[in-house]
Amino acid sequence: MLLGEYKHNLDSKGRLAIPSKFREKLSAGAIITRGLDNCLFVFANKEWESLAQKLMALPLSQANSRAFVRLMLSGASDVVPDGQGRILIPDYLRNYAGLKKEAVVAGLYNRMEIWDKDSWERYKQKTESASEEIAEKLGELGI
Repeated sequence: MLLGEYKHNLDSKGRLAIPSKFREKLSAGAIITRGLDNCLFVFANKEWESLAQKLMALPLSQANSRAFVRLMLSGASDVVPDGQGRILIPDYLRNYAGLKKEAVVAGLYNRMEIWDKDSWERYKQKTESASEEIAEKLGELGI
């Protein structure tokens, strides 16, 4: 289970330290890909396989399905933490997420998200200010 919010810096080579609490779950390798809201998603291999199977089951005839599969799969890259617990984030993914020097790593149960620090702060402020409206909509879904 991946939970929590952590601030880390990218080094000059584009490597990011994985929070120590997450390293064991990702030690056998992981997949990093484009996420939603201009962040990056990181899945342990087992979680990724489960998601990939669901993506491949989406109807090929629907444009939204094709677009989402392309977003997730074409941007995917294997990563293995090095001896210091860092992963190398490919250039195209750093550009997609607008990652500069400071990043936020957020644990979201079955995945990790990597955000540019400023983008995360803006997203969090927007979401926190709309929390009552969001809660009401989720209540309609039975949550």
